[in-house]
Amino acid sequence: MQEKRIKLNSVADIKMFVRAAENCPFEIDVCYNHVCVDGKSFLGLMGMDLNQILRVQYDSEGENAEFEKVLAKFAAQTHDAA
Repeated sequence: MQEKRIKLNSVADIKMFVRAAENCPFEIDVCYNHVCVDGKSFLGLMGMDLNQILRVQYDSEGENAEFEKVLAKFAAQTHDAA
């Protein structure tokens, strides 16, 4: 299972993310706190708090270059103070 952190800032960002996710043969979950939605669901992602950093969890057995590019585009910069 791979996990990346992303920040989606607009409806256009959500559309781009969902388009890339729909082309993936594996499941993609997008989570914030204890809420997880299907990463291929536009409506599910619209219900997420876009002010927060989202966790994307997926288990790809092969490479999906387009999806990886989209994840890199929306990669969130986190500053964890521990």
